[in-house]
Amino acid sequence: MRKLFIIFIALISIQITLTNSFSPDNPTDRRILVLVDELALKSSHSVFFDSLQSRGFAIDFKLADDPTISLQRYGQYLYDGLILFSPTTERFGGSLDLAGVLEFVDSGHDLIVAADATASDLIRNTAAECGVDFDEDPSAMVIDHSSYAISESEGDHTLIASDDFIQSDVILGGTKIEAPVLFRGIGHSLNAANSLVLKVLSASPSAYSANTKSKLSNPPSLLGSAISLVSVVQARNNARIMITGSLSMFSNRLLKAGVQKAGSSDKYGKSGNEQFVTELSKWVFHERGHLKAVNVGHHKVGETDEPAMYRINDDLEYSVEMYEWSGKSWEPYVANDVQVQFFLMSPYVLKTLSTDQKGLYYTSFKVPDVYGVFQFKVEYQKLGYTGLSLSKQIPVRPFRHNEYERFITTAFPYYGASFSTMAGFFIFSILYLYHK
Repeated sequence: MRKLFIIFIALISIQITLTNSFSPDNPTDRRILVLVDELALKSSHSVFFDSLQSRGFAIDFKLADDPTISLQRYGQYLYDGLILFSPTTERFGGSLDLAGVLEFVDSGHDLIVAADATASDLIRNTAAECGVDFDEDPSAMVIDHSSYAISESEGDHTLIASDDFIQSDVILGGTKIEAPVLFRGIGHSLNAANSLVLKVLSASPSAYSANTKSKLSNPPSLLGSAISLVSVVQARNNARIMITGSLSMFSNRLLKAGVQKAGSSDKYGKSGNEQFVTELSKWVFHERGHLKAVNVGHHKVGETDEPAMYRINDDLEYSVEMYEWSGKSWEPYVANDVQVQFFLMSPYVLKTLSTDQKGLYYTSFKVPDVYGVFQFKVEYQKLGYTGLSLSKQIPVRPFRHNEYERFITTAFPYYGASFSTMAGFFIFSILYLYHK
């Protein structure tokens, strides 16, 4: 009996531990699977991986063709993020394939894909499914004869120094990246049909994509600022994806290298790569820009309990609390563009919510003079932030027969007509009966 009790307590402890480890209240307490072509990448890219581990992520390294690879077990996903640092892989090991990767993203999980000039069809197809098209020429690389990084041997100018970043503090952090980012790899374009994909790092207007070992016989398919070096996607289910054509961009060598951009006298002792990939990975893995809404409520003015229904022309108050994950704790989210709709087929009321700067958003309004089943709706979509979709349904009824005013001011003409008709009929009857 004592042994059974000990086993029971142990099972409860394990269950509590698992629940806390994967609690949705802590979006950064996560496990990440990293697939690599060779395990030596753990050392050559250790600075990036150490940054993730220092922020609390548990990283599991596996060769991309490992036959034991599995993203889920018994219908539950084992990982919350997937990093593909395996550009040459033609086929994943185990039960993982392209459909499995896409299903992983469709389930709300995050993905980082890094390719290079040796990118296989598998990696290219994965990127294409996410709205990114790499150059069709498998030997093409991004070349820039104006914005290349100065080195002892200038070479073919495929080592680019780019500082054309997206202007978004939530994606790249509030601290400006001063030094250019070193990039050597393949460029890509964005699928015009996909409105969810964004360029985070662009090439300069003088860049082009071509094979460095052959002469140009035709105009390059990718030119200038249309070339994206790093792109991100935030799916409608709030899964986040980062895609780049340079695996070396994450390497210790480029993270620690000094940089001087051609045509500039500014020399930097360290490239912007480490700050760039660190801040961007924080966004991808929801350490920034992750919102949640709690305590959604509404009630009549002067009351505190939420009613089962409202009556037309009632005065009501609506409130919601919104918080943003800072990487360590939930902090109040402060904005002036959060709106609520009181919706029946179309919005009858659209109000911008006021805030107390501590996470609480609120407003008050009068129920419209229309009855039916309404919804309180908050649809909040902002660049770089997870989307919020909140709705609460509530019936609105008309006045009961005993709730109307006894005499309505606007009906006085009708009252006058009725009483004048009765008076006229009475006078007519008297005259008709008693007057000859």
